[in-house]
Amino acid sequence: MDKTIICTEKAPAAIGPYSQAVKVGNFMFISGQIPIDPATGNVVEGDIQEQTRQCIKNLQAICEAAGASLRDIVKTSVFIKDMNQFARVNEVYAQFFNAEPPARACVEVSCLPKNVLVEIEAIVFVK
Repeated sequence: MDKTIICTEKAPAAIGPYSQAVKVGNFMFISGQIPIDPATGNVVEGDIQEQTRQCIKNLQAICEAAGASLRDIVKTSVFIKDMNQFARVNEVYAQFFNAEPPARACVEVSCLPKNVLVEIEAIVFVK
């Protein structure tokens, strides 16, 4: 099995013993991205929509580091602290995944790292 660790400074560094992403064959598995601005290392200020936007930008940076794009994402898992915010997350999500969106799961969780409101992980097909 060929396993390649994907890492970019354009996305937040891992805050634990894990990789930003791991590529195996033509699939890349991106670890959950929380809304950290890679330039500052801080959680972005704002509501769940701003945090969702930053999570997706972080996914995008990791995709690009592997020669892929958001269009190549085949599955996402979205974790949110409040399911009542689902529609607001969807508004931002749809701006990035408007045509042929990936498969997705969305679940409410009681707590996320750094007390953020949303976290998104992805599986990507890399050509």
